Order: sequence, then structure tokens, then C-alpha cells
Amino acid sequence: MKIYISIITILTINLVLGQNLTAKVVDVNNNPIPFATVQTNKNSGTITNEEGFFTINLENVLSNELTFSCMGFASRTMSIDDIKNNSVIVLEEFIDELGKVFLSTTTPNADDIIKKVNNNLSKNYNNENQTFQFFHRNTAYANFDRFEAKVTKASGMRRKQHEGVNKSLDSLTARIINSNTVYFQDYLGDLMVENREVAKLNVHKATSLVDNSKNFSLDNVQTKAQDLILKYLDTTLTYKLKTGIIKVEDSLSLKSNNDEDKDRENVYDAKNLKGETHGLLHDTQTYDDSFMKKIIDTELYNYKFIDVTGFNGELVYIIGFEPRKSKAKYAGKLYITDETFAVIKLDYDFGKGKRGEKFNLKLLLGIKYVENINKGTIIYHRNADSTYSPKYINREEGRYFYVNRPIKFIENSRGKDKVGFNFLIEGSAKSKKELFIISKSVLNKGEFTSFKELEDIPYQKLKQYDPSIWKAYNAIEPLEEMKRFKGSDDEQ
Repeated sequence: MKIYISIITILTINLVLGQNLTAKVVDVNNNPIPFATVQTNKNSGTITNEEGFFTINLENVLSNELTFSCMGFASRTMSIDDIKNNSVIVLEEFIDELGKVFLSTTTPNADDIIKKVNNNLSKNYNNENQTFQFFHRNTAYANFDRFEAKVTKASGMRRKQHEGVNKSLDSLTARIINSNTVYFQDYLGDLMVENREVAKLNVHKATSLVDNSKNFSLDNVQTKAQDLILKYLDTTLTYKLKTGIIKVEDSLSLKSNNDEDKDRENVYDAKNLKGETHGLLHDTQTYDDSFMKKIIDTELYNYKFIDVTGFNGELVYIIGFEPRKSKAKYAGKLYITDETFAVIKLDYDFGKGKRGEKFNLKLLLGIKYVENINKGTIIYHRNADSTYSPKYINREEGRYFYVNRPIKFIENSRGKDKVGFNFLIEGSAKSKKELFIISKSVLNKGEFTSFKELEDIPYQKLKQYDPSIWKAYNAIEPLEEMKRFKGSDDEQ
């Protein structure tokens, strides 16, 4: 029944989008196959999402066939007509023929394989003077387990005002505790990379999908609480803002900045987008400080041969890794080609007992922070010149946070009236970043030099997912969570 419903949904989408084809890739047990490559032409295509679905624009397909491939599965080529008639593509598992491949009885040595990987880095990977056309999706979640905000001192505030602001804070508390904030950000563009430090970003299209009535983050929860209090203060005066013994602002004005805020609506900060995109890409490269380079550092990690598998007719070693030294944090698997000793896939997660950044001054400053999730997948693609470059990057990060602090507004006046409130918030935040490289080319130095980056990137604000926005591109198909999402324009 589930299969029947999914096929009906797919066919409905196809009718709506016309030249777009949506289908699902599964194994012989009908389990979805995530991150499978869908090749539409020699050097183009897309990738399945975590639920096995993909969408392609048929106008970009030159032939009547699509080729599907994924690590551990035999590749399969199908006609577009057959896919339209079925909408479910089944891939069979790669048959382990280790005994036939190796003539000796000796199991391949993991350390020797990693050594050959390092010796072939310069031949297998080109890090610089590249232009990447990409699609980026960022999904962010925030869950608040505890939130308390109460005005405790109000020397310049009447009793009814004091009661009114605390009532408003109670209402805000209820909305925050009952909310499950989800935020989606998509953007497509070109990242022109000259070297590890210098890059330029050109965003062609960007969208935001968020429910304004539930748009709570760690930053804006405190801002919303403070804004409620500001409504009851004298806007003709300026204030010192203190948290504990720390002075935050010397002359905080409460006068409206609506015009300035309006100018900043519906734009992303270009520096933030470039930093995130370039950072994800940087960690797939072979620089000394890149994530991938650290994983293949034999001083930091221990390696173990697990098995062999296949990809596109090529033998691939599966090498497990785990921390060797205390500063190494990750465990996972490397997939390495037998012919070129290139890493073509990397799966990682925190190793046993490992955590990321920690900050615990709960007693002294009322702040605690623990990074408890950091996992992901990096997939590389073999280029026409036999070098390898990243094709898909998936990184999931999560953290626990606790903030408990007193905040005071002190009038810059003779009376120096004070309004103080206690602010406590505890919860967790999680984000998932996906970067799909649509195409790669050699950097045009002339275009790079002449291109002027924007400071602000305009984006389209959505209340629900609109499949027509990305129909001209082979973007990442959204998960059901995103397809079902419906937001509100009302900001509370």
C-alpha cells in the first residue's frame, strides 16, 4: 500500500511539473538507497535524497537513458520511458568476490592502503582554480526544554506595567516551549575558488522556508524577551545594558529603527553564505587543515580493513577508522579505489565517548554548551581527467545549550531607574547542511578578477515548499518533512 501511494504521488508531481521526472531508487528489499548517483549525461546528473527520491529536468537529458550507481550496488541503465511507467528503480547489491580478486590468502593491509592514499593525493585531487556550480540546502531545528523569563526589579515601572510585562513573558514562554522550530534555506550559485583562502560567491537564486509564528532560535528568543520589556520603558531615554557584572551596551537607544530593519528584510548576508559553502568544500580537500586530510593522518587514527565492494565496475576497499590519539574525535569508514587509491566516499561520526566543542561555566557565568552530534558523508566524483572532486557533502551537527543570566536596563538619567529580569533557557539545536556539486570547470581568471560580490543576497520567502522554483535545475529532492511543511506569515 505504501508503494502504491508513493507512485501516485510521483505521477501527480510529474503532471504538475511537466518536463520533470521524479522517481525512487530502492534495493531488492524495497529499502530506499540514499545518495545514489543519477547520471543524465556524461558529466551531469543528480543524486537521490535520504529517502531515495530524485527529480530531474528532462529538458537537460540528451539521451533517453539514465544510469544509476551507488557504492555497494551494481550499476543499472534504464530508459526514461521505463522509469515513467514504474517510478521505482531497483538496484541489486554488489557481489563480494574477494576470494577471486586476490590470488594470495593475505588480507589487504589497511595501513598500506592509507599510505598509498597519501602518496597519491596530488595526482588524485586538484584543490585550486576551480569553479563549482552548486545547490545548497540548510535545515535547522531548535527544541526548547526549558524557558523562564521574569522581570524581578522595576524601579521605574508601575505595578500594572510590571504585571503586564510578566504576563506577556509567560505567554512567550508557553509558545516557545510548545514550538518545534524548523527552518529551511536553499540557494544555488557558483563558487569560484582560487585557493584555500580566496574564493568568490555568485548566488543565482535563494529561498527561505520558515513558519514565522514559530521562528525561535537561541539568539532571537532572548531578543524577543527583551523586546517585550522595551515596550514598557521610556523610549526617549538611552540605557546601559548589563548582564551580571558585564556591561554590554553603554548607550542603548530604544527608538525605532524600522526603516533600517526593512532594508535588511529578505536578504542573506553574502559573507555568511560564502563562509559556509567554502568551508564545506574546504573540508573535502587535501589541505593540511582539511577534515579529509586529518582523517587519513596515520598519527591521529588507527585503520582496519573491513571488506571490499564495487562502484561503477571498480573494486573498492572499505577501511574502518577510529581515534588513535585523544585529539582525534571521529570513527567511520573510508571507501578507497583499488586502481588509483583515491578516497571516493567518507562516512564519519563521533567516536565512542567523543564529543566536540564544550564550554561549561554554568556556575560562574550561567552558560553551558556541548556539541554532541557531528556526523556526515562526503562523496567524490571521478572527472574526465581522472582526478577526483567532491560531488555531495552531508553534514549534521547538534548541540546542547544552557543559558541562565540576569539582565539589567539602567537609565542614563538622574533617576537611574532600573529594570532587571532573569533569563533561563535550556534545549538543543541541530542543523543539517547539504552541498551538491552540479558541475565543475576550470576557473576563468578574467571573470574571477572582474566579478564584484554582493554584500546582500535577496531571497524568496516561502510559506510552503514550491517544487516549481527549482524545476529547471537538478537540485536535491526535498524530504517528505519539507514537502509537508506549511508556515504562517504571522510573527508572534
